Order: sequence, then structure tokens, then C-alpha cells
Amino acid sequence: MIFVTHRLPVNEPGEPTLDRTAVWQGLVMKANNALPFVPIMTHCEVTARLDDETFEREIEAFGDRYIERIALQPQRRVVFTRLAGPVLGTITNDIEEDAEGLFLRFSFALVLEGAQSGSPEESAYADETRTHYVAAVGATLNAMRRVARGEAPVASPAT
Repeated sequence: MIFVTHRLPVNEPGEPTLDRTAVWQGLVMKANNALPFVPIMTHCEVTARLDDETFEREIEAFGDRYIERIALQPQRRVVFTRLAGPVLGTITNDIEEDAEGLFLRFSFALVLEGAQSGSPEESAYADETRTHYVAAVGATLNAMRRVARGEAPVASPAT
């Protein structure tokens, strides 16, 4: 299993100040259509609405298709559970707040199909995925800042 967590401050000098509500609204937008927020994603379509806070979507990243179930935990967390695809597991986006300010944390626990735990193949995938997910945290916050400025939340080119 591959586990990574990464936390970034929401507010940066010279950028619009985002509060918890703005971050939450950005996460909901990203859950419904990740393309403006996640540069590595090339397809994102909601396929089923199960209730007000749960839905499924189909995504494509790196040429692989996935089915994910999204669970919204208002003002706090979004959980993406991979139901189908070559890499299964859970990805969470958490809004955290402490004495130092507001933060956005992305965590994932993933299992690469056909790879042994701790294998060189899994390690290589983990390193590549970590790089892309850390970039996605920054891209997501940048998209939220563009929305706060009244601009379209267009994703930056993939790194």
C-alpha cells in the first residue's frame, strides 16, 4: 500500500485570502469537475448522484480510467474512494485549521494492481504519484485563488 499525506497553507502573501467556506466551495467544484483543478486529469464526468453528499464519477489520468465514489463531509473533508481502475484506494482532501492558520491536506492510501507491497514497481509508482499529488495540492489552491479573483479556475499545465 502506498500512503502519502501533504499539507499546504491555504493563504499566501500577495494572494486573495480564502476562508473555510471558499476552500469548501472550491473542493466541491473540484469533486464535481476536477479538470480545472488537477492538471494530470484529462476526463471527469459525474455518472450518478446517490444523495446530496454522495456521487460517483468517472475520471481519466495518465490514460487510465477510474470510477470513484465521492463523499462530501461539509466544510471539512471530501473522500474519493476508487471503485474501479488499476489503482484502488482512498484519497482525502481535508480542510484543517489551527493556530497557524488554514491548511489544505491531501492524503492517499492506494494499492497498485499487480504490484507486491514494498516492491520496486510499487516504490517507483509511489514516488511518481507523490510528485503529481503534491503538485495537485498547489494547483487546487491556485485554482481556488483564481476563483476568488473572479477568474476561471483553469488548471496549470502538468508538471
